[in-house]
Amino acid sequence: MPLRQCEWVVYAKRPFAGPEQVLAYLSRYTHRVAISNSRLVAFDDRGVTFRWKDYREHGHTRYKTMSLATEEFMRRFLLHVLPSGFHRIRPLRLARQRQPQARYRHRSRSSASAAANASR
Repeated sequence: MPLRQCEWVVYAKRPFAGPEQVLAYLSRYTHRVAISNSRLVAFDDRGVTFRWKDYREHGHTRYKTMSLATEEFMRRFLLHVLPSGFHRIRPLRLARQRQPQARYRHRSRSSASAAANASR
């Protein structure tokens, strides 16, 4: 059975700031393109050159350029195009999960160092 024909059950809590704030927040993520025009560097007979960010690197080496044949560029671009009726929404939950864990690690290190200093 296609996903469009399945019955979906959605669990959602009441928003703190109201539905207008939720709509304003989500609208920033549902209407983006896969690559913005500002990242396109060149297009010629050899292909397409564009800027990209390597998240494994830090500093000025993080920003790189890549050249691809036009067919390969279009193939990769079209991987991000959803069928009609679907909307892409950024997975917010995954981005938010890291923050509390980082705070917890910071507190546990602070507590451990305070306990070590107190025992001296």
